[in-house]
Amino acid sequence: MKTKQLTTCAILAALALALSYVEGMFPLPVPLPGFKLGLANIVTLFALYTLGAPPALAILLVRVLLGAMFAGNASALIYSLLGGFCAMLVMIGLSRIHKLSVYGVSVGGAAAHNAGQVAAAMLTLGSATPAVYLPVLLIVAVFSGALTGFVCSLLLGRRLFRLWAK
Repeated sequence: MKTKQLTTCAILAALALALSYVEGMFPLPVPLPGFKLGLANIVTLFALYTLGAPPALAILLVRVLLGAMFAGNASALIYSLLGGFCAMLVMIGLSRIHKLSVYGVSVGGAAAHNAGQVAAAMLTLGSATPAVYLPVLLIVAVFSGALTGFVCSLLLGRRLFRLWAK
């Protein structure tokens, strides 16, 4: 990794961590367990489009690991890791479909993140019961993923941020 790319990754990881922290400070607009807007995913999606898959995955892992460490919530680590990893794999695959916009990639990532978290809940609890909640989370993922995709598309369209690419 070149110095410029490493520095960009560090800045983006810090930004994602800050967005994740700030998001946790505000009450949720919808009283649903497991619901978050996923503001930190804006950074991950932006990194995927500007830097590529490996740096975006590194940013995601740094954010998840440091976020769990700073929050002192090791039990949530498996949910974040599995959800984030599923989202990243889906977004990498979907981003290679050139006819699909950043909105579609973002919604797919949000849905995969929720599916990964439900899978983590099923593993943790040793029961398939959390799967019942998945349809609700997938509906919410359409809206949160569209919001994330919208903000990311605005960032990708800015000339300043194009300088970070490559």
